[in-house]
Amino acid sequence: MRFPPELLTPEEMAAVDARAPGLGVPGVTLMENAGRAVARAIRRRFPPCRTLVLCGPGNNGGDGFVVARLLQQEGWPVRLACLGAPKAGTDAAAMAASWRGPAAPFTAEEAARADLVVDAVFGAGLSRDLDPEISEVLTAARRIVAVDVPSGLDGATGAARGAVARAVLTVTFHRLKPGHLLLPGRALCGELDLADIGMPAGAMLRDQVKTFVNGPDLWTLPQLSMAGQKYTRGMLSVLAGSEMAGAARMAAMGGRRVGAGLLTMVVQGDGDVLRATEPGLIVSEAPLHELLQDQRRKTWLCGPGLGLERARLALPELIAAGRRIVADADALGACAGAPEKLRGVSIITPHGGEFSKLFGPVGDCKLAAARAAAARIDAVVVLKGADTVIAAPDGRAAINHNAPPSLATAGSGDVLAGIIAGLLTQEMEPWAAAAAGVWLHGEAANRAPHGAALIAEDLPEGLARALAALTAG
Repeated sequence: MRFPPELLTPEEMAAVDARAPGLGVPGVTLMENAGRAVARAIRRRFPPCRTLVLCGPGNNGGDGFVVARLLQQEGWPVRLACLGAPKAGTDAAAMAASWRGPAAPFTAEEAARADLVVDAVFGAGLSRDLDPEISEVLTAARRIVAVDVPSGLDGATGAARGAVARAVLTVTFHRLKPGHLLLPGRALCGELDLADIGMPAGAMLRDQVKTFVNGPDLWTLPQLSMAGQKYTRGMLSVLAGSEMAGAARMAAMGGRRVGAGLLTMVVQGDGDVLRATEPGLIVSEAPLHELLQDQRRKTWLCGPGLGLERARLALPELIAAGRRIVADADALGACAGAPEKLRGVSIITPHGGEFSKLFGPVGDCKLAAARAAAARIDAVVVLKGADTVIAAPDGRAAINHNAPPSLATAGSGDVLAGIIAGLLTQEMEPWAAAAAGVWLHGEAANRAPHGAALIAEDLPEGLARALAALTAG
């Protein structure tokens, strides 16, 4: 499913809600629309069944009262269990007053008895761990539909605050939150349904949004020119070590396939191991300082299969020459414990282990960790994983969600580094190049041959299919 690009933290979403009445849409209308959206999503997916709606005392519970009323009106057998009465005079209290159906105790036994449990206990803004007694009730349910987020899920970070019960479906409103896409939140939400509840135009201040869903709405790929030739498409140089030449070859596949006009493998060691491979690879054993005299060589990929000591020597030379640099693999390992050595590169692409060796543990908020690292080294950080975060020094960040589990295979990260470097070679702005590269990498895996049996060598064909589909709209 393709979502709108903006991601709102719980605090930002609360501010949007607060602006709505001043723009002509009262909160009670939004609550009615939200509950209607949840009821509609439930009816689309499930036949009428014994349903228990669990309501908290706040606005999330108010949505739940609407869900219960509307399902009951459709003939569903609905019972409602309330954790606590809404505060008098609130929108949630008005919705509670409209419920005329049967009440049930808020217990694990009741939850286990139902065929479907609607979790409207707490929303994304919960600021404390979930009480174990509430977790016990929710985890007893056989099948859960969550309103906004599964109760206990931190909407800003995706962290589970206590024992969070997994939903089969989560219905949220207006815009997704980071916690819907960051792990473990994404797995706990199950299927995501984003509903339009009639939020007025102007309630969301788009120019203040800094966090996004990664996808083609965020960037534009380089366009081919009728007058173009290989040099105008850009020269990409990949530093390669002869002992692990396969890693650099994988990176080269990604860079060439995504459109770099001319790619040179700059070999530290014996270049013959590469000359006998793909005929389109140009191999050079010239000293690095000589190649850097060619001002057309603006973009360099440093790290895949290079070796720590070679990376330790080459990276400062590239930085001093003022080149655009994607630092991956051994280039990151060479800077372990000293991330300031990376200042001057354009993009780094660490997985979680490499990131921890550079900056310390990721912690509970992957988004905050990536942003802090990007600001620290003044470079774009691609913090890889199933929920890859792409963070820029200016605070922009995107969360990727299209990568399949099959990408967990040797060499796939090298292909990603090559794709990103290939886009950077074509003059894409670093954050856009990184974000586009990550999305294309995931889409390549989804479209590659052999499905779950994917190996890294399949990704270039998948990338060609992904680019063709994107071009076709």
